[in-house]
Amino acid sequence: MPGSTLLFVIFVLAATAVIAYGVYAFVYSIYIRYRYMSLGQKSEEHHDWDERLRVTFRQVLGHSKILKDRKSGIMHLFIFYGFFVVQLGAFELIIKGFVPDFRWPFGGLYPFYTLSQEFTVMAVIVAILYAAYRRFIERLPRLKPNLKATLVIYFIAGLMLSVLLSLAFEAIWLGLEPSWIRPFSSVFQLLFSFFPPSAAHWLFYFFWWAHLLILLSFMVYVPQSKHAHLLFAPFNILFSRMGPPSKMQPIDFTDETAEEFGVGRVEQFTRGELLDTYACVECGRCTNMCPGSNTGKMLSPMHIMTKIRDHLNEKGEVITSKSPWTTGRILGNPKGMVHAMEDVPFAHGAPDGFQPDPELHTDIRPTLHNQAKSFHLKDGDVMKINLIGDVVTEQEIWACTTCRNCEDQCPVGNEHLSLIYGMRRHLVLTQGSMPAEAQRMMSNIERQSNPWGLSRKDRVKWREERPDLTIPTVKETDDFEYLFWVGSMASYDDRSKKIAFDFVKIMNEAGIKFAILGNQEKSTGDTVRRLGNEYLFQDLAEKNIKTIEKYNVKKIVTIDPHIYNVLKNEYPDFGLKDVEIYHHTQLIERLLKENKLPLTKEVNERVVYHDSCYIGRYNGIYDVPRSILKSIPGVTLLEMGRNKEDGMCCGAGGGRMWMEEDEGLRVNETRVKQAMNREPTIIGSNCPYCLTMMSDGVKALDAQNVGTFDLAELVVKAMG
Repeated sequence: MPGSTLLFVIFVLAATAVIAYGVYAFVYSIYIRYRYMSLGQKSEEHHDWDERLRVTFRQVLGHSKILKDRKSGIMHLFIFYGFFVVQLGAFELIIKGFVPDFRWPFGGLYPFYTLSQEFTVMAVIVAILYAAYRRFIERLPRLKPNLKATLVIYFIAGLMLSVLLSLAFEAIWLGLEPSWIRPFSSVFQLLFSFFPPSAAHWLFYFFWWAHLLILLSFMVYVPQSKHAHLLFAPFNILFSRMGPPSKMQPIDFTDETAEEFGVGRVEQFTRGELLDTYACVECGRCTNMCPGSNTGKMLSPMHIMTKIRDHLNEKGEVITSKSPWTTGRILGNPKGMVHAMEDVPFAHGAPDGFQPDPELHTDIRPTLHNQAKSFHLKDGDVMKINLIGDVVTEQEIWACTTCRNCEDQCPVGNEHLSLIYGMRRHLVLTQGSMPAEAQRMMSNIERQSNPWGLSRKDRVKWREERPDLTIPTVKETDDFEYLFWVGSMASYDDRSKKIAFDFVKIMNEAGIKFAILGNQEKSTGDTVRRLGNEYLFQDLAEKNIKTIEKYNVKKIVTIDPHIYNVLKNEYPDFGLKDVEIYHHTQLIERLLKENKLPLTKEVNERVVYHDSCYIGRYNGIYDVPRSILKSIPGVTLLEMGRNKEDGMCCGAGGGRMWMEEDEGLRVNETRVKQAMNREPTIIGSNCPYCLTMMSDGVKALDAQNVGTFDLAELVVKAMG
């Protein structure tokens, strides 16, 4: 018992008061953020709990997403599980302050428990030192070398050191000998063995208080910082949308009470979307992989999240009259600040000597600088701050290619595209605001059902260029197994027509019975939906579904991944049922495995393969195209530095195909440079949009010795 009975009573009262306040502040911070999230719209009901729990265990406990970055993933693994193990020792240490020499009743296992505690503490210290190295010495552009990040490192390092020092001085105070079961605290014990037991007694309590205060301060700080992901991320993953990734949700246009569509105010996001913003760990992985950020655009997915979160805190405080900061505004944003300057890496200059990765030809620093320059103080009423314009700029909203690289990389299950789609819908459907090229393209689709505004009556004419091929329409035959959905690109674009012709040749050769809709085929509306025109999309979807049902279609195949994705994953919401959807690579691979396509001619080419986002990250099809290339005699398959799940977008998705790229570097040229690092003779793709972007990039770089081909074209080359 320290000192006297009175001193001990004061100690107990003080410790109890500090612990009680810490717990209160911690719970209050979480409650306030729950109140703010409750300002949002109700999310859809959640089902599939078995799948949700599997995903949550895999991503939270298994670190499946975090380990995409192997180095930081392993570091986080040590810190994450280290905290679970150390908590048992932390409780024991706190009890020691009230009951000297307290031990958990583990019997003969106690020495091994003590040994595990010490090694775990050292493992966490090593991991946090590595985290500091990556942030402050290696200085990865995506990481923030600021006060908030530094505090977290100090908190964790302080917690671990206070444990070892408390145990060391406890041993000196109680006259314990250094032991193998306490290897690291014993080192400190030997270093400070010159202290007499009475001094060690007081030093034990000094470090005991240090540990308690750091622990409680960290606990209170967590909900108010980027480390709120410790609390919110597991729930964010648990309640994330199951099923097809990044699937867009329909708007109910029959609701006559609706005065606005989309998201123009932060409270119009769903509660699940607002939970995303609090779950964000600000690790920058999304920004590090985003094709917009990689090429110097204003768009940074991480900052979309953090800026909306900060705006929610400001607006939530006004609406609820509850401050989000339980410990003052020292680490929070001053009132009226739309964005916090210190939250931007390299706001005051990039690190000297840093060079972009020569393998990838990308550099996110210009985007981070652009974000820093856009941060400003907004005077006046917080309620008058515009979500679109003041918080998130239209420039950012329209720069997105919807490639899903951000979501695929996010370790906490954030769905960035849902936020962007909501704001795009508001701009298009409520404000009528969009880039001129997008408006023109939508008008063309509405009038003629194709992006160029060419006559809808000419949609079937493409087949007339190859009378040697059998290409019947559904009006000409009802004896077909597959409906070949040609798409606007292959119907009107000369280069894309060649893909359609070669795929038809493959089907003719294999004896596949198919038909096309001809002039009855309309745009599927995928592009207009991604751009925010949900009304036009739903009109097209309903008409297309009626046509599909009219001809009793059971199987559809297409050369366009965007069409494949929207028919397979989104049309069922509007009534498409019992129809199997195939991408042409899936059908080709099956025909090759069934030996229905004799590949007799060698194609002696070095083919570097580019993954289409809508086949890859949206639908998980990575091996099928590679299997086709491996089946072609003479082909040497090459992989880019960024491939499969990490593959970089060509720049055409999300409607960007139809808009000018006048900011930063061109995405397609950057992707072609990545391909050229492998010294290919051909860049292979499986999407008419990708093929167009790759071809344009090759021309821009004057790479005269490199061809661009769809996989169907390469298969036909091998057919002889």
